Amino acid sequence: MLLGAIAGATIFIGLPVGRVQRLSTEVRAGLNAIAIGVLVFLLVDVFPHASDPVKAALDAARHGTGSWGRFAGLLAVAIGGLAVGMLGLVVLDGTLTRRRRGAGSLSAAVAMPADTGVLSRLSDGQRNALFVALGIGTHNLAEGLAIGQSAASGELKLATLLVVGFALHNATEGFGIVAPLSFEPTRPSWAFLAVMGIIGGGPTAVGTVLGRAVTNDFLAVGALVLAAGSILYVVIQLIAMAGRLGHKDRLVVGVFLGLLAGFLTDLVVAAAGA
Repeated sequence: MLLGAIAGATIFIGLPVGRVQRLSTEVRAGLNAIAIGVLVFLLVDVFPHASDPVKAALDAARHGTGSWGRFAGLLAVAIGGLAVGMLGLVVLDGTLTRRRRGAGSLSAAVAMPADTGVLSRLSDGQRNALFVALGIGTHNLAEGLAIGQSAASGELKLATLLVVGFALHNATEGFGIVAPLSFEPTRPSWAFLAVMGIIGGGPTAVGTVLGRAVTNDFLAVGALVLAAGSILYVVIQLIAMAGRLGHKDRLVVGVFLGLLAGFLTDLVVAAAGA
């Protein structure tokens, strides 16, 4: 659990950038583009790992070495997890938007309490930061599973190398969380940034504990497709934000840098044999 916590804690490195004010439009566009690049890399990295167990179950069923029931179960988890990860955020986003608009009307103010909930009071930038943190958090849950399962099999050296690799990888993800906050007129509080860091990095430690205790393809596939769905939703939101900002040159360069950061840090994990 300590190793998983170390791997997840590096996400806090990039979070203080969210409190930097008076950023030019070009800088904000660059930060947004880097976040897109990092998340696109995570998305490309997640899908093969999520689909491999499903394909393996299909091959086993076709050759008579496995059951069709297991394949159907893994396929259902994959489709259901992707739907929850992506469409669930659509529903949550729409609900929060309606609550915030409703709370601003006179009739709603009379009909409902002044406090409509913490989530409904989030600004657009804070809500997008939350969604990025949720997407990264589900991805980091899967990373924690890899650390825990390596430790469970007695491969402590591999587990340690995975911690180093994931720690480097997670250090780039903090910038993705705070990128939407660069559009806010006021600085986010340290408490808000701490909560985003816990949501994004904390699941690494949780996944380490689960992976140490349970080795299960259904759990691994479920975590990965949840991550894929939520990351895909966030990427769509950030691309829309990039369109409003303009600066196509910054967009291309930033996405390239984000992809490069994800690729280079992932090589450390690959060098560990994972």
